[in-house]
Amino acid sequence: MTKKADINFYFDPVCPFAWMTSKWIRLVQAQREYTVEWRFISLRLINSHLDYDSHFPPEYAAQHTAGLRLLRVASAARERHGRDVTGPLYQAFGARIMEAGPDDGRAPGWQADPALVSEALAEADLPTSLVDALDDTARDVEIQAESDEALSLTGKDVGTPIVHFEPPQGVAFFGPVISRLPDEEQAGVLWDHVIGLARFPGFAELKRSLRERPQLPSFGVTPGQTGTTEDWHAGSRRLKK
Repeated sequence: MTKKADINFYFDPVCPFAWMTSKWIRLVQAQREYTVEWRFISLRLINSHLDYDSHFPPEYAAQHTAGLRLLRVASAARERHGRDVTGPLYQAFGARIMEAGPDDGRAPGWQADPALVSEALAEADLPTSLVDALDDTARDVEIQAESDEALSLTGKDVGTPIVHFEPPQGVAFFGPVISRLPDEEQAGVLWDHVIGLARFPGFAELKRSLRERPQLPSFGVTPGQTGTTEDWHAGSRRLKK
């Protein structure tokens, strides 16, 4: 019988805050010898009931659609090559989307460019033919189900990532949303504080919408710099309040 993972981490490949949190989780994973299962949540699907033109900045529809397309590829990779390939593939996506420099001036949706996807697949030692899954809409059923699973753990007024510690009975929460990557010592301390708070049965929410721009090259923020503080209303800088 396969041992359940210590952490289920639900991600969308185009979410910068999910990426930052995943980098932190990988530090914690190494220190605590946790196993992590990387699972899917699609921003495009969980926001499908919204009018993007009135709720989001103009580029969000294409970006969220790109995230869904990347998850289709991850779904195909997972089906054909096993669950262990998802983490390395997510890491390869993130290296090209979040760590390769500012994305200003690029056409919205560039994150799902077939050439980028092929490079990521090759880095993850997966067949580049999986790029064909970018437009395989039949995979949306599975991605929707996994997204619904994630929201069933936290409620619907959240985004990405969602972290489930010690599933299926353990605590689950959205985030934490962090703009900077803690160092190795801070990583474990932050984890203990987050889990301690989340395990209190009466705890529901601790939140502020003011956020620094993530300390990521895709935002033009380099290590050691502090990103500009912005108001991420409803977690996504929505236009309609």
